[in-house]
Amino acid sequence: MKYIGMPMGMWALFAGSFQKQLTEVLGYDTDTAIAITKNAKPKYKAIIADLPEFEKADRFKMNIVNCAMIGAFVLSMPERPDVEWLTEYYAKSMMTKPMKWFCRKSGKSKFAEKDISGMKATAALKAADRNPYSWNMEFYEYPDGSGYEGRFTKCGICVLMKKLGLYDLTPALCRLDYTMSEAGGVTDFVRQYTLASGGPYCDCGYKKKGFVKPETEAGR
Repeated sequence: MKYIGMPMGMWALFAGSFQKQLTEVLGYDTDTAIAITKNAKPKYKAIIADLPEFEKADRFKMNIVNCAMIGAFVLSMPERPDVEWLTEYYAKSMMTKPMKWFCRKSGKSKFAEKDISGMKATAALKAADRNPYSWNMEFYEYPDGSGYEGRFTKCGICVLMKKLGLYDLTPALCRLDYTMSEAGGVTDFVRQYTLASGGPYCDCGYKKKGFVKPETEAGR
């Protein structure tokens, strides 16, 4: 994958936040946080360079780029964080004001025809059959009309975290699904399994906030 383009843009958008949270969440002093960030950038570029290009229709390129960034920062830290600390660090690093705005904007079109069509197209693409750093998913609409679920059987983040020797920390990245759903303001995120915790798949369920199932008309 080329660094120029999305990976470069994501570094520009988030590196400052990742550096700031090294101090605010993980307790590093300012000089150490600057040094970690300086060391993380070439690691990030190297991780990106070793990834294959994603298909144009693959919507998960941003996910793997984010994983490359957090991986580069962890590998540059003098001490390896545990899952609990990394969960807080990653969430606060990612949820900048622009990201919160993006989540709210995306939330406005959640469950729209375009959103549903996009999920179905992603399920049909099965990109991980050709790119191990992408995802395969199945799409299920809840029969009561309350929302839908993406059920992932292959996960690019799991593959990359294994390669980086950080697989035990993968649940910290999984938790961001809840955080982004909360920021969107229109869905309750529900999950039973993750591949990273040994589950048969990762289920990402989005239920409409305040959904009330319509009553069946009398006589039916």
